[in-house]
Amino acid sequence: MAVIRYKDNGLVIGDPEIIPLTETNSALIAKELNHAVERLILSSAGWRTVFAKSGDEEDKTAEIAGAHKIIAAAVASVYGAYLKSKSGKAHPEIIVGMDTRPTGPAIADVMIRTFLAEGCRIRFLGISAAPEIMAYARFSGENNLADGFIYISASHNPIGHNGLKFGLVDGGVVPGTEAAVLIDAFRKRIASPAVINDLIALVQSCDTNVLGDLYHHVDEVKTEAVEAYRVFTKKVVTGKSEKDAQDNFIDVLKQGIERKPLGIVIDFNGSARTLSLDKTFLSSLGIKLHTINDKPREIAHRIVPEGESLEPCRLALEELHAKDPSFIMGYLPDCDGDRGNLVVWDDRAGLARSLEAQEVFALCCVSELAHLVWTKELSYDANGHALTKAAVAINGPTSLRIDRIAEAFDVSVFRAETGEANVVGLARRLREQGYQVRILGEGAAGGNITYPSSVRDPIDTVFALIKILTILSDGERKGFFETWCGLSGRPEIFTPNFSLMDVTASLPAFITTGSYSKDALLTVKTADHSLLKNRYQEVFLREWEERKDYLKSRYHITSWEASAFIGMDEILGLVHFGDAGKGGLKIIFKTDEERSIAAIWMRGSATEPVFRVTADVEGSDKEMEKDFIEWQRRMVMEADQSSL
Repeated sequence: MAVIRYKDNGLVIGDPEIIPLTETNSALIAKELNHAVERLILSSAGWRTVFAKSGDEEDKTAEIAGAHKIIAAAVASVYGAYLKSKSGKAHPEIIVGMDTRPTGPAIADVMIRTFLAEGCRIRFLGISAAPEIMAYARFSGENNLADGFIYISASHNPIGHNGLKFGLVDGGVVPGTEAAVLIDAFRKRIASPAVINDLIALVQSCDTNVLGDLYHHVDEVKTEAVEAYRVFTKKVVTGKSEKDAQDNFIDVLKQGIERKPLGIVIDFNGSARTLSLDKTFLSSLGIKLHTINDKPREIAHRIVPEGESLEPCRLALEELHAKDPSFIMGYLPDCDGDRGNLVVWDDRAGLARSLEAQEVFALCCVSELAHLVWTKELSYDANGHALTKAAVAINGPTSLRIDRIAEAFDVSVFRAETGEANVVGLARRLREQGYQVRILGEGAAGGNITYPSSVRDPIDTVFALIKILTILSDGERKGFFETWCGLSGRPEIFTPNFSLMDVTASLPAFITTGSYSKDALLTVKTADHSLLKNRYQEVFLREWEERKDYLKSRYHITSWEASAFIGMDEILGLVHFGDAGKGGLKIIFKTDEERSIAAIWMRGSATEPVFRVTADVEGSDKEMEKDFIEWQRRMVMEADQSSL
C-alpha cells in the first residue's frame, strides 16, 4: 500500500504505515463513532473536529482513530455522489489537497481510496495553500479538467484539529444552500446501520496500483497548481485580464521598488505556504526576503496569526531593519495560508509592531479602492460624487472604520453574517446588481479578498500594502496614498517621502476588540441562540434605561439601532433580537447627529465551540472599548443564565 510521508520538500511516497480499516475492528469503531460524530462541527465554512487519535487538540500525532477514518470515508462517498449529480458525469474529477497538519495524510489517504473506489478521478497536489487549490480549481474548471475540490484543513484551529472544505470549479467553497445539502446527506449516510462495514468494504476495494500511480505524480500536479496560482495572482494584483496590461502594471510596481527598496520577513510557521509561490513571486519584483520556520510542518508556535504568534516575525523584523532599513514589513500566515496578519516597522516609535486584524483590512480597503481610482474604474463628477456604482462587502463584526473609508471614496458598504462563503456570496450578488466590488472580507479576521479571488490570501494583502507604498503620481494620476489623503479631506498630510506608518496613522481612529482575545470569547450554556438573544434583549433594554444618561454625558450617545446578519442578508432596524437566530446581532450607538460611533456584536462560532462578542468604538480611548466590551460580556452572561 502506498502512503504519504513528509520530507523537507513536501510529500513523497514511503512504506506502508497507515493501517487499513478491517471488519475485525468494526465493533470498536462503532463504539467510537457516535461520540466522534457528535463532536463534529458542520457548517458552510467547513467541517472540523479534533482528528488526533488521543482527542487532545494540541496533539501533534499523525494518527487518526478508526471512527475518524469512517467519517473521512463517509464524507468522500457523499461528496463524490454530490459531484456526480451536479456534473452529470459517472466519473467526475476531484482535486484533493491539504495543509501541513500531521493528520492530513491519513485523512487524505482514506478519502482518496474512497473516491477511487466510487469511480471518481483524482488530481492530488499534496500540500497546498487554500488560495492555491482554489486558483487551481478555477483553472481546471476553465479547461474542463476537474469538477470540484476538497481541501483538508482546520484553518487557524489548534494543531490536533483538522477538517474539510468543499469547493466547485468557480474557485470558491460551495454556497450555504449546497453546504446544507451535503450536511444532510452526510448525516443520513453516517446514521446507516451498515455504514461501518459498507465503508470498510468500499475503502478496501480501491485499486492500489491506481493509488500508487496517483501518489507518484503528486509533484507534477503540484507544479501545475502553483503555476495556475501564479497566473491568477497576477490577475488579482493588477486587476487586469490581459497579459500586456498585467505586465505594464507589474512594471510600475518594479519601478517603485527600485526607487524605494523594500524588504519583507515571512514567518511561514510550517504552513502550506512554505511550498507555494510566495518566495518566487515576491522576489521576481526585486523585493528582498527573509524567511523563518520555512519548512513544511515546522509549526513553531500557535497557528492563529494573532497576538503573541506574531512575536517571532516582529523580532526578526527588528533585527533585520537594524542591518537594512529597507526591511519594513513582515507577515505570518495560518496553517492553510488563506489569511495572514502583518508586522510593520514603526518609524515613529523606532520599533517593529504588530498590526491589529482590523487595521490590516482597513489598509487593504484604502489601497484597493485607490486602485480603482488609479485605473479610472472609479471616477467622480465635479462635486466629488462617484460616477461608479461601487461597494465593499464585509461581515457584521468588521469595524465601522470601513464605513468611514467607504464614505471618503463615496462607495457603499454591505454586511453579511460571519463566514467567508457569506461575504463572497454577498459580493457576487452585488455584482449581479451592477456594483463594482473589488475588495471584500472579514475585518475581524484580518486579510482581504480581492476580486476576482473568492478567498482571503495573504499575498494579496501584502500586495495591497506594496501598491500603496510604491505607486506614486505619474503626472497624470495621483498615487494611491495621495488619492486617499485628498478624498478623505486631508491633502496636507501627504508628503512624497511618506512611510507605512504615515499610511496607518491616516486611517480613521477606532479601537476594536480582537476576535481571538480573551475578552471576545465566552462559553454559553444556552443551545437555542434565538432564546438567548430574546433574553439578551430584555437585559439590554433594562440596561439602556439605566445607562442612557451616562452614555450621553460620557460619549454623546443618544440612540441605538439593532441589526441582524443571517447568511448574505443584513436586517436593519431589528425589532425582535431573537430573529437573528444563530446569526450575528449588532447594536450600533449613535449621537444626536445620527453619527455611528460605537457598536457591540455577538455570535456563536460555526467552526469553534465558542461564543464571540466584540466592541468597536471611534477614537483612541481604550477605556471606552473596555467599558463597552465589559458591558456586552455582562449582558450576554446574564441572558445566558436567565435562559436556562
